[in-house]
Amino acid sequence: MKPLISIITPSYNCAVYIAETIESVLKQTYSNWEMIITDDCSTDNSRDVIKGFTLQDQRIKLVVQNENQGAAMARNKSIELAQGEYIAFLDSDDLWSTDKLEKQLKFMQDKDVVFSYTSYEQIDEKGNKLNKKIKAPKKVGYNGVLLSCPIGNSTVMYNASKTGKFFVPNIRKRNDDALWLKMLKVIPYAHGLDEVLMYYRIRSNSLSRNKMELVKYHWYLYREIEKLSIPRSLFHICYWGFLKVFKLK
Repeated sequence: MKPLISIITPSYNCAVYIAETIESVLKQTYSNWEMIITDDCSTDNSRDVIKGFTLQDQRIKLVVQNENQGAAMARNKSIELAQGEYIAFLDSDDLWSTDKLEKQLKFMQDKDVVFSYTSYEQIDEKGNKLNKKIKAPKKVGYNGVLLSCPIGNSTVMYNASKTGKFFVPNIRKRNDDALWLKMLKVIPYAHGLDEVLMYYRIRSNSLSRNKMELVKYHWYLYREIEKLSIPRSLFHICYWGFLKVFKLK
């Protein structure tokens, strides 16, 4: 029997985008999946949109948080409830190509890989391609992610039946990087499939576009979560600044 893949999706005020995101899952050529969407106390009609899909397809499940706790805790609630052998991540405004799960699962099985990611492209708020591809290198380890993370959150899938479940560190932003670093302390490498199987939406109001806020979150990640020295943390902040703020990558 084909393995069950649990899709982990946090939701917060994403009513404008989440229907398209769910549709990209429903169109998958691989059918043995469950999608666990944890809503983090949205104030728009996100839950109504999601509920409509749960009535159409029992593979889609909605969980509602009692209080707003951030995306990391919403992801963790979905991971806690996941029943799949594999766990995949999909944010509420991103999209998958129709063959994403099928191709990535085959890649992992053929290569005996437990932690994988793929290449992806950026799209704008209306879904138009921005002609920017983020290429997945063949593999990356802890130091590579620490230096310049090439892993797109909505591209990741790991074999929880072999590794056990990994839960997301409780940090508001950069919690995806924190999770990959946590995993790569146990798993030597994450392996990349260089095919564009995900489309990452660039939103003008996204927290990730506030560079000064991101500096704060990066510092917290390096010092409080990864316990790096002050000089090493400063080095990584400066390196990240050159790559992201000045766009030298």
